Amino acid sequence: MSEGGIKDDEFWRDKLSPEEFTICREKGTERAFTGIYWDKKDNGVYRCKCCGEMLFESSTKFDSGSGWPSFYAAADKKNIEEHMDTSHGMVRTEVTCAKCGAHLGHVFPDGPAPSGMRYCINSASLQFSDKESDE
Repeated sequence: MSEGGIKDDEFWRDKLSPEEFTICREKGTERAFTGIYWDKKDNGVYRCKCCGEMLFESSTKFDSGSGWPSFYAAADKKNIEEHMDTSHGMVRTEVTCAKCGAHLGHVFPDGPAPSGMRYCINSASLQFSDKESDE
């Protein structure tokens, strides 16, 4: 546990919906084409659903055809962490929020230029804002 429980799952149990808790805190995945942001095209930023940290910008969002919000770059690489994920008989790279540890999704090396990366993120892990500031 750190920062008053910010990485502690029990801290989040009553602050998130059951689906958000399963995805953000138990590393779940929403079904493709069901999340609220998979096809959102508005300009703004995507923040961590749990702690509000800025994670992705709409300018890096693209339609990957996967059914999940996809981005070719993080807003600030220091705001995310990557971990090896060997669940479900696969080897993937999990992406989590560096501040609170929330599971966001996975990153794959099959995205567009300029990075060639595809951050495949669960809508339930994100909160969209049409502005950068918290005001």
